[in-house]
Amino acid sequence: MTGPDRKPFLYVVVCAAQIAADVSKLITAAQERDWEVGVIATPVAMNGFFDTAAVEAQTGRPVRSAWRSPGDPRPFPPPDAVVVAPATFNTVNKWAAGLADTLAVATLCETYGLGVPVAALPCVADALAAHPAYRDSLVRLRAMGVRFGEPYSGDPGEDGTRPEFSWERALDLLG
Repeated sequence: MTGPDRKPFLYVVVCAAQIAADVSKLITAAQERDWEVGVIATPVAMNGFFDTAAVEAQTGRPVRSAWRSPGDPRPFPPPDAVVVAPATFNTVNKWAAGLADTLAVATLCETYGLGVPVAALPCVADALAAHPAYRDSLVRLRAMGVRFGEPYSGDPGEDGTRPEFSWERALDLLG
């Protein structure tokens, strides 16, 4: 989809997890790899999980969370790739089930039909990750070609510190 006069365009789908506060790290890494970036957030993520004004300044584009009105221009070009980070339990399950009730999940559902590469970095507590529906969702999404990074629970290690979230890993998964 990338023309000779534009950089590849990356959609970053942000879900409501505490780690979302650092999504600028992913945006910076993508920009350093010559991607243009547009952010689509779940409605709950828009409620203070990350600094939307800072992200808009960094990308030069509005953060999207709601569908545009008929006749409004598309604020982003079509994606060349999509990253979901952090990918939460709720979003993963809705996406796998095809429940496109938010712009973020509808965008993810649409990527399959578009043949756009997708990478996801799960951020799911171990207790939720044990749920059979979540495991089934991962199987379905992998069968659809979604590339997953290592799961991140955010639980502190034995030394009491939390591990780093591997933002750049999502870009590595895209190839």
